[in-house]
Amino acid sequence: MADQTTTRDPTAPVDIDAYLARFAWHPEPELIGFRDEATSRAALASLGAQTWHEALTYLYGIAAERAMGDASAYAEARRRYYGSDPAGPREGPGPAPSDPMRAIEVVDEYVVRLSRGLMNSQHPRQFGYFTPPPLPMSIMGELLAQVANQGVDVWHAGPSAAFAEEEVIRWLCDLVGYGEAAFGLLTSGGVMANFMGMALARDLQLGRLRGLSAPPRGKDLEGARVYTSDQTHFSIARALDELGFPPETLVVLPADDDFHLRGPAVAAAVERDRAAGLTPFAIAAVAGSTNTGSVDAVGELADVAGAEGLWLHVDAAYGGGARLSERDRDRVRDLERADSVTVDPHKWFFQAYDIGGLLVRDGRMLPAVFGGRAPEYYRGGETPGAGPVDDRRNGETDDGHDGVDQLNFYKLSFEGTRRWRALKLWMSWKHLGSLGFGKLIEANDDLAAYLARRCAEADDFEAVPEVPELSVVCFRHLPGDLAGEALDTHQDRLQAALELSGDGWLTTTRLRGATWLRAGVLNYLSTEGDIDHLLDTLRGLAAAG
Repeated sequence: MADQTTTRDPTAPVDIDAYLARFAWHPEPELIGFRDEATSRAALASLGAQTWHEALTYLYGIAAERAMGDASAYAEARRRYYGSDPAGPREGPGPAPSDPMRAIEVVDEYVVRLSRGLMNSQHPRQFGYFTPPPLPMSIMGELLAQVANQGVDVWHAGPSAAFAEEEVIRWLCDLVGYGEAAFGLLTSGGVMANFMGMALARDLQLGRLRGLSAPPRGKDLEGARVYTSDQTHFSIARALDELGFPPETLVVLPADDDFHLRGPAVAAAVERDRAAGLTPFAIAAVAGSTNTGSVDAVGELADVAGAEGLWLHVDAAYGGGARLSERDRDRVRDLERADSVTVDPHKWFFQAYDIGGLLVRDGRMLPAVFGGRAPEYYRGGETPGAGPVDDRRNGETDDGHDGVDQLNFYKLSFEGTRRWRALKLWMSWKHLGSLGFGKLIEANDDLAAYLARRCAEADDFEAVPEVPELSVVCFRHLPGDLAGEALDTHQDRLQAALELSGDGWLTTTRLRGATWLRAGVLNYLSTEGDIDHLLDTLRGLAAAG
């Protein structure tokens, strides 16, 4: 009996009507099953045009009008958001939507429910957290990266994407002054980079100092010490917590009068702790603190680290960007002497969230700590080499992993799945060049210096330090009849009133037991006129009570 099986000619055109019928449950099937250009390209172009229109309406509308879109207190902002749900007012999240909506209806709901409740980094007097307005080329890079949707974990999941990250990492290593042996990777931000920096210090330096045959765990973490200052980012303490160290591991030393951690203070602490039978193993310095923009004495700390056999990690998440400026690069010195350095391009490289990075002077240390496991499902993605490789790290057999010199970022990192963060920075760096980045950073430094100078010249403001190291200025309004807690409360009230007005945005911080207004000047859209306007606004708000 003849075989009655029929097969479709693979070269025959797809019956697009039958294909789209698979998505007939949606009012816009062409925006779900978009494989046919003739059917879907125009619909996608229209959706893109509508969305981009709303993006520009936001950019030149609410983002230009208010530094903080909705300055309501938390409870009121929450009520406003959930009260505007088209499904009906709620007190909190309701069930997930069950029925599909048209794309433009979704965009419209974004406009109504979300766009007016955002922190608007594009406002020219937005000087709050380290959130600069992202460069347009960074936004375009993020768009292209999301369309391509590459996984930068195993090389085959994003081949060109892995090379783009390798290239950007090389540029960053060159920027901090590392040699050819250095390498690193991009992260979600400084917290993850600091976490991995401390993991390297634990597994490599502490293990070496204690003569362990395996990375230190459990009781081997007791009696260890890491040194930092009172200006260090909270993520260093969090990293040590999550890495299993007891709370007393982190020794927080007071910064000097200019908020720097200095070498002699660390050397004295190391000597004291060694005499007590403890094991110093790392220093965590900061180059551009969040509070004041201060830069620790990295050269002095590197001397101590070298003499005492300690790992030196420098959190340059913010300040590392200063190295892009030929004029201002020496404000952040000696990064090349650190064992590991954190950078955050979504700060002073003006990149869209998220993109941080960890750089290591000896790149071989990354796979030494993070490369010990090779899941079987990654085998194909790693392009196996000549045959099985007997690798009994952690009791596993590699069985064909590890093509020669193949770049698989999951073996260099705590993360598995990794998005394509490099493209936006790659495109931005090519668009501006290091020269252009440097110009933007110099303008920020100049604007911060202008703000500090205006405060010094006034009888109703003061700033600390009087000359900013980078582009952070801590200042406060002095009404003349307030001191102590009353003066602190005055700063909090001014910040809240400014936020409510929408005319600008500052944060507050605590320095030496007092409350200060804090301006993080990473806004390349701002001018000296905006600084003058900001100070006048604060004076007016203070007078209005």
